[in-house]
Amino acid sequence: QTLTDSRTVDGDLGHGPSTTAVSRLPGTVTALPDTGAEITRGQQLFRVDDQSVTLMYGAMPAYRPLGPGTEGPDVQQLEENLAALGYAGFTVDDTYTGDTADAVARWQEDLGLPGTGRVDLGRVVFAADAVRVDSVTAELGDPVGPGSAVLSYTGIAKAVTVELETSEQRLATAGAEVTVTLPDGATTRGRIDEVSTRIVPGTGPEAQPTTTVEVVVGLPEQRAADAYTLASVDVTFTAAQRPDVLTVPVAALLALAEGGFGVEVVDEAAGTSRYVAVTTGLFADGRVEISGPGIAEGVTVGMPA
Repeated sequence: QTLTDSRTVDGDLGHGPSTTAVSRLPGTVTALPDTGAEITRGQQLFRVDDQSVTLMYGAMPAYRPLGPGTEGPDVQQLEENLAALGYAGFTVDDTYTGDTADAVARWQEDLGLPGTGRVDLGRVVFAADAVRVDSVTAELGDPVGPGSAVLSYTGIAKAVTVELETSEQRLATAGAEVTVTLPDGATTRGRIDEVSTRIVPGTGPEAQPTTTVEVVVGLPEQRAADAYTLASVDVTFTAAQRPDVLTVPVAALLALAEGGFGVEVVDEAAGTSRYVAVTTGLFADGRVEISGPGIAEGVTVGMPA
């Protein structure tokens, strides 16, 4: 038979985990997006003191001001965004040159900012791609400072979030395919995009924290989930599959005195039996793959009474 190590668990269909955007600038919140708004590269995320905080794409978060003479991957990330937004006249590399400053000044002036040619920390928020505003924490007129939460965002694409126990981590391999069953019973394929470990604090004074594995499943066929904004779904993970193997119930395995496992092979015609050492393979659904001399399809194997 084909032996499959799989598990179906509950998942939440939405837009994946949310990320909190904080202000790195001191001032007053003067503009905020609506919940559900989709924001792409170069667009305003929010405003502080009536000046725009802009979204750009990149994996590295902003952590310092950038200006002429600065070097590093964050400089290259900024330059890649400027080039994608149509600002030219500089070489995209890891060095912030005078030509970079000229392009930055033009970008600033287009946003109504002072054309200083330098990028203050907090003027840009980097995200992996376009974002969808999940919730807004701040209110218009709120004072903010470095570290003040303003809003949270997710990706735009629909995704499923699943929490597994640590003992089930074998099921979650980045890039692996899964099957997602929607509320109407229809199924669509999914792909594991992210796997991360989460430590959840205990709720009581003596409660111990628990560790879970958070899995984000992307949906290559986005239209399959168009009818749902938020929904509970079933996700079937397949950790391993062995086609056309010989299997017996796990309970048929015997621990041999010399070590390893065996099974009792029964000769029903002669009314005799003997113990045969076997090599075990995949365990799944209460059965185990076995092989070894004398093990073949149709052999009768003893089971404990």
